[in-house]
Amino acid sequence: MSAPWPIRKLRQIADVRASNVDKKTYPSEVPVKLCNYMDVYSNEYVTGRIDFMVATATPEEIERFGLVAGDVVITKDSETPDDIGIPAVISEKVDGLVCGYHLALIRPKADELDSVYLAKQRSTSKVARYFSLQASGSTRYGLPVSAIESVEIPTPLKPEQTKIAEILSTVDRAIEQTEALIAKQQRLKTGLMQDLLTHGIDEHGNLRSEKTHKFKDSPLGRIPMEWEVSFLDSLSERGSGHTPSKRNPSYWNGGVKWVSLADSSSLDRLFIHETEKEISELGLENSSAVLHPKGTVILSRDAGVGKSAILGDSMAVSQHFMAWRCKAKCLENTYLYYWLQRDKKPSEK
Repeated sequence: MSAPWPIRKLRQIADVRASNVDKKTYPSEVPVKLCNYMDVYSNEYVTGRIDFMVATATPEEIERFGLVAGDVVITKDSETPDDIGIPAVISEKVDGLVCGYHLALIRPKADELDSVYLAKQRSTSKVARYFSLQASGSTRYGLPVSAIESVEIPTPLKPEQTKIAEILSTVDRAIEQTEALIAKQQRLKTGLMQDLLTHGIDEHGNLRSEKTHKFKDSPLGRIPMEWEVSFLDSLSERGSGHTPSKRNPSYWNGGVKWVSLADSSSLDRLFIHETEKEISELGLENSSAVLHPKGTVILSRDAGVGKSAILGDSMAVSQHFMAWRCKAKCLENTYLYYWLQRDKKPSEK
């Protein structure tokens, strides 16, 4: 059996410094690139590709808080304890980069602690809970340097740390590449949706263009000559939802799927098949809730405004949703779903 990893306080294997470099610019100081709170909070790895804010700092501040490859920067202050101690690794040399206010710089001892390994240890539930408990404040929370220095880190030998870091960094790169590909595909989809839903395709399967097809003015802008503009209510049966009384337990957990704002992550996926909550037949009978048939298109009108989906089964919905049952000869439900999605940018989804 291998020996357990030694547990060491961070002060034993790294130097911790809380930055006081603000965002102001003074003529008497030296221009620098400032690594700010959101640069750390939004990125696991800090590189020169980030558009850093330009500010100034004194030579002493540059000496003490200048960032080098291998440093780890964490959020020291935040509006909630959960956002305290979020790490980012300075993964490459960035000339003139200085650690900004509300952040703490952690510089590992090169022969004892791997920076990526340290950042990943911060992401464990134990360390995250420690930082959350150590953060003090009421409307804004702060983490004292002493608490950062006292966090306990399991420390295998440096070669093993590095190997662990290499594996996790490889996973991070794969995730980043996948997310970039998804974002690219989403942009392509958004552009294609815009073209199809405003120009359509002709009888030969070609995308219409005003250069090759006839268009006309409409309340919605220029549309193909063959199209008409109608009110949605004339093409579908509109309904809404309702929430049975939560004071009566018999109205709930009865096997009737019920879409609510708790299902936000399942919306905008075309079809919704499962819901976080269920109501009972008794809840249906004793409230204004309605069981909408499979194929009904729903749209959130409150929190998460604009999120939509097609019911994959018969379901009831909360009062936060509108619902449309398309008339078969007038409107196709999948077309309506994409029409409701048409103006959304990838960042909104």
